Amino acid sequence: MQLKQLAESLGCELHNSDGTLEITGVSGMEQAGPSQLTFLANPKYAHKVKDSKAGAILITQPHATMPSLVSKNPYHDFARALALFYQPPVPARGIHPQAFVDPTAKVGENASIGPFAYVGPGVTIGRNATLHPHAVVYSGATIGDDFTGHSHTVVRENCVVGNRVILQNGVVIGGDGFGFAKTAEGTHFKIVQSGVTVIEDDVEIQSLTSIDRATMGETRVKRGAKIDSLVQVGHACVVGEDNIICAQTGLAGSSILGKNVLLAGQVGISGHLTIHDNSIIYAQSGIGGDVPAGSVMSGSPAFEAREWLRAITAFPKLPDLLKTMRQLEKRIQELEKNKSDG
Repeated sequence: MQLKQLAESLGCELHNSDGTLEITGVSGMEQAGPSQLTFLANPKYAHKVKDSKAGAILITQPHATMPSLVSKNPYHDFARALALFYQPPVPARGIHPQAFVDPTAKVGENASIGPFAYVGPGVTIGRNATLHPHAVVYSGATIGDDFTGHSHTVVRENCVVGNRVILQNGVVIGGDGFGFAKTAEGTHFKIVQSGVTVIEDDVEIQSLTSIDRATMGETRVKRGAKIDSLVQVGHACVVGEDNIICAQTGLAGSSILGKNVLLAGQVGISGHLTIHDNSIIYAQSGIGGDVPAGSVMSGSPAFEAREWLRAITAFPKLPDLLKTMRQLEKRIQELEKNKSDG
């Protein structure tokens, strides 16, 4: 694709080039070659541009010498460009002879259901769905249009999945919530998890993540949320619109996340609390109470991130500070003793 065609496709302004350069792909700044497009989204990496061998760059202002596609959002346009050059393999349309689709299931047009996939009784699946080999949909589940379920994904009984949802390998939607009642004898009696899990439109869930079904009612992941690999969302939780939840995060039951919440990796959320809109929780934080809207939190137990940064700066100095304090206490005691003796 010529650079001028790429600029037109992305809606970017072309500078420092007649646009005839043939672009064969996209790559990071250090790896890009003379026929590839790269990008600069963060100004702190601007010094690396001069050493890049890329044929052109997506950037917010024209570069002095390099052919430039000027963009208001270079990172977003880089992602769009990447989609122009790489498309994942599209499975053949139709139901594979080695798949099982129950006669009572309703599957929309243009579906692709791979070998050893299973679609149970009473299931409804919309148009253009793709179920890769070994994907499983339990009885009574409802799935919208343009669904992609990669190998070994599971949508459990009576759960609801919206349009344009992507489940990466090994995702479980609607597995039993972790609920047990302790008996008089000290054993654990399983509480039936009678609720469902609802996944709204435009959600993507990465590999080996579990979204538990509710004990009663529902667990819900709202529109546009993106959930990373190895995340646990407990029963009756609500994940808000456009949330980003990074790997190895755990939400205990009945946690509620507002809109545009960001949870970095390995965050732990105790149950029955609310993290309000536009909050950011730094990696490895432990949240034990409600978080006000727009907060930035860190630490375990977590508190305001700027205070946390000051605190962690002081932590390594604590032994010396303690030693100094003890010396001062001893000196004060000596001065008071001398004063009383005099």
